[in-house]
Amino acid sequence: MTEAELTAYCLAKPGAWVDNPWSEEHHVIKVAEKLFAFLGADTVGVKCGSSRAEADEWLREFPGEASVMAYIGRSGWNTLTVGGGIPDEVIREAVDDSYELVVAKLPRSRRP
Repeated sequence: MTEAELTAYCLAKPGAWVDNPWSEEHHVIKVAEKLFAFLGADTVGVKCGSSRAEADEWLREFPGEASVMAYIGRSGWNTLTVGGGIPDEVIREAVDDSYELVVAKLPRSRRP
C-alpha cells in the first residue's frame, strides 16, 4: 500500500480531513478536531487500543513492525510499518479501529 492509497483510505471515513499542523511533509488525518492517523512515507501512527496494555498486543504480534509512538504512546498509540510485515488489510483494520476509538470519545454532537 502506498502513502497515497493509505491517505485516500483514511479520507474516505465520514468527517475525515487532512491537516499539516507541524510540517508540509508530515500530515495527519482528523475527524472533527481529533487525530486518528499520523501518516509518514512508510508508517502510520494509530490508536491501537484504549490502554497501553491493549496496544502492546501489536508489539508482540509484529515485533520490529510496530512500536510505541513517541509522546502519546502511553495512551495506546503505536507506529506501524506500511509495506513491511504487516499485511495491508491489517493496516486498514488498524485505521478503522483507530477511527472508531477516536469517534467514540467525541461528544455526540461532533460525531459524523
